[in-house]
Amino acid sequence: MSHALSSPLPPSDTAGAGQSRWEGEGQQWRLVLCGDPAAVDLPKPPTQLPVAEGTRLSFDSSALSHWQPPLAGALWQLLAPLARGGVQLDFEGLPRGLQPLLKLSLPQGEVHKKSKADADEDAPEPEWRKTLIFIGDTLAAVGRLARGRSAMRLSDWLWQIEQTGPRSLPIVLLVSSLVGLIVAYMGAEQLQRFGAQSFIANLVTIGVVREIAALVVGIVLAGRVGAAFAAQIGSMRAGEEIDALTTLGVNPVEHLVLPRMLALLVTGPLLTLCAGIAGLAVGCAVAVGLYDVPAMAYLTTTRNALEGWDLFVGLLKGSVYAMLVALAGCRQGLNAGRSAQAVGEATTAAVVQAIVWMVVAASALTVIFQRLGV
Repeated sequence: MSHALSSPLPPSDTAGAGQSRWEGEGQQWRLVLCGDPAAVDLPKPPTQLPVAEGTRLSFDSSALSHWQPPLAGALWQLLAPLARGGVQLDFEGLPRGLQPLLKLSLPQGEVHKKSKADADEDAPEPEWRKTLIFIGDTLAAVGRLARGRSAMRLSDWLWQIEQTGPRSLPIVLLVSSLVGLIVAYMGAEQLQRFGAQSFIANLVTIGVVREIAALVVGIVLAGRVGAAFAAQIGSMRAGEEIDALTTLGVNPVEHLVLPRMLALLVTGPLLTLCAGIAGLAVGCAVAVGLYDVPAMAYLTTTRNALEGWDLFVGLLKGSVYAMLVALAGCRQGLNAGRSAQAVGEATTAAVVQAIVWMVVAASALTVIFQRLGV
């Protein structure tokens, strides 16, 4: 606290110079922490301190150069009876790393009325604010990784690549083949009316490679991977595993979000490439088998169509959609409630949010590329 309280208690009720002491009177009190953090000897609360609602206790740790675990244990033993009695505790004056430990460990159900700052902290945050905070934390984690200061493990990243890539490939190939079949068949039916079957290859190549393959991959990943991310991380939050990681000094974003996001950054374009190949192969089969287009002519037209920016645009969109799926799934998981119903709601919200983000991104990218003439 920056403002001064009343003079310290008389020498008979306070510790000696250089040691922790109590200051204050009435319902305003402060505990000044001094001395060696490794040899904690906190004075007992003075008899003048009323253990009741309305009493406010703050802290001053400016004399401490650092703190050690014995200080946390001693403070907990000292403050727990006061908290149960209704004393309002203001932790702002304590070392930053010590504040969350005491907030989590003190008896929250029987404690005093919360201060205005605590009430504001516990108030539900708007969804957009949560999203911005999550994106900011993720960008900060990426920055630490780029500087070589990240706690992300290589084994976690490789395991996520295996879970999101090879295991998603069969359903991606199936869906992309069926969509390619629909595009080729419907497009050929219209082109046949004008005797322009030779343009089937252009239609399928541009449609599948530039737009459809990336969207197929994004939707499949949203339903399969994004939902899994939200369920896994949400279950960890419900089981207080994320709180345990934070207490141990492990950054949840680096440990949980970063491996998943970077895994989809690798597997997203690769799956998009496989989906495009599957769609082109089925389109070729339809054109050659049903509409008598020469195979060599179809392949030549396809190769010429791929000489432009279409392949690059398709792979870029697949990467963007995969990243949005990872962000939506991890964001909903980290902000899920602590019940089974809340985890289910977070899983559903992750899929919906990922698809909405993909549609918005597809619209924006299409307009940008058209403006650039790409």
